[in-house]
Amino acid sequence: MDNKTSSSNFIKNIVAEDLKVGKVSEIVTRFPPEPNGYLHIGHAKSICLNFELADEFKGITNLRFDDTNPLKEDTEYVEAIQEDVRWLGFEWDNLRFASDYFEEMYNRAVLLIKKGKAYVCDLSAEETREARGTLTEPGKNSPYRDRSVEENLDLFARMRAGEFKDGERVLRAKIDMASPNINMRDPVLYRIAHTHHHRTGDAWCIYPMYDYAHPLGDAIESVTHSICTLEFEDHRPLYDWVIAECEMEAQPHQYEFARLNVTNTIMSKRYLKILVDEGVVESWDDPRMPTISGLRRKGFTPEAMRAFCREIGVARAYSVVDERMLEHFIREDLKLKALRTMAVLQPLKVVITNYPEGQVEMLEAENNAENEEMGTRQIPFSREIYIERDDFMENPPSKYFRLFPGNEVRLKHAYFITCQEVIKDAAGDVIELRCTYDPETKSGSGFTGRKVKGTIHWVDASQAVPAEFRLYEPLIIDDAEDSGKPFLERINPNSIEVLQGFVEPNMKEAAGGDKFQFFRHGYFNVDPKHTRAERLVFNRIVSLKSSFDVKA
Repeated sequence: MDNKTSSSNFIKNIVAEDLKVGKVSEIVTRFPPEPNGYLHIGHAKSICLNFELADEFKGITNLRFDDTNPLKEDTEYVEAIQEDVRWLGFEWDNLRFASDYFEEMYNRAVLLIKKGKAYVCDLSAEETREARGTLTEPGKNSPYRDRSVEENLDLFARMRAGEFKDGERVLRAKIDMASPNINMRDPVLYRIAHTHHHRTGDAWCIYPMYDYAHPLGDAIESVTHSICTLEFEDHRPLYDWVIAECEMEAQPHQYEFARLNVTNTIMSKRYLKILVDEGVVESWDDPRMPTISGLRRKGFTPEAMRAFCREIGVARAYSVVDERMLEHFIREDLKLKALRTMAVLQPLKVVITNYPEGQVEMLEAENNAENEEMGTRQIPFSREIYIERDDFMENPPSKYFRLFPGNEVRLKHAYFITCQEVIKDAAGDVIELRCTYDPETKSGSGFTGRKVKGTIHWVDASQAVPAEFRLYEPLIIDDAEDSGKPFLERINPNSIEVLQGFVEPNMKEAAGGDKFQFFRHGYFNVDPKHTRAERLVFNRIVSLKSSFDVKA
């Protein structure tokens, strides 16, 4: 694994200085997802940041699931997240769950009550919100704020014992209802939820809130650099308060960086779940989704993802990354790896009338012109072939150099052919072309008699392998963000196009996850979910070229 990190990584500079001055002796980071959905590309940035920092400075990274909300969490998400982290190329030093620490967190809450720093509150959620105040007005103290320590201990123990209904009582921190930071206005630390937990079962009916559990988890694990996105900056005073008032031995520090925003991409788990639940996409790993599993199924590689995350760097300033930057890195990664072959996505049959009937010859073609080590392959050629329907026009405009009546083009790796006749059906649609070929023009023969301006690709009709091709466009219409439209009305209705065509016979044994460059079409991945022995399905990863300049 390449552990190089971006020079724009300000957190890396902090870590280096902390080690240099002896503030910490060993760096400990963590990646702490909540198992309530699948990870997306924004999480990939956080994964790379935490693991690569620890790797570079010979530290430790924990994978910790913040599983404090059993209503939304599931073992399915736990397993998917572990798969995503490993696919990106990382292995955690310790696998942890916030639920591992439920007893410790409970005991620390009891300590807060004994210190007069927490109390049981009977206000409803709506009443609590109303009493919290606004950015310009202070909040109002709860009428239950001055309960005695003894009463609070009794009520909290009864909350744990299951005596009260969901929402009937909560445990709140006693801080400052007039604080300019609303997060410090007596935040809720525990709520009641009579819900089965995916790990602890029915052992608990009270669960710690994220803002309470997260700093305690960091402190218990002796995390040195707790790295999160900027929306948690206003939560840092509460993070520090919990660690200090709970008298934790370790004193982790929280650092915030700007979250990853990508054009034409939604980064909210809540919205992504709507797409799945409403059937807009087939699943969390739909190739149109910005989830790591969706990008993996589409055909992105971990090497490209890591290179992308390093290039965008780590900063505090908000920015939006052009999606074409990510596409640039997958092209760079695949250009020397992918077998270059031919596929016809919208086939039009061509009969070469002067080619001997029944004859099949094998033509040699390089597998990757930029990587000689990939060798060559044999391609069958016979009297009948398929070309792309878009490579023929009956009445072409000027400077159209592909096939039209009377025009000559080169077949990639094969011969020159000339269109002689156009066959149409009763509706007037072109269904077949009849052409002639020049046997002197075989590719590689050294023929120099004349030049042609157009080269088109093809597959042999007698041995072509049927295949399905799925072409993707952005799922979200980027410009609609400010339109005021409901989320589901911002969905691109043309985000997928499915075509039925053919590939070369050497592709017959292609397996899920295999990647190819199809001449003139782009890079494609064999869909691991829908491909079967009798049915090849290809997802287009990216087109061949982009106007994006990564150095700009």
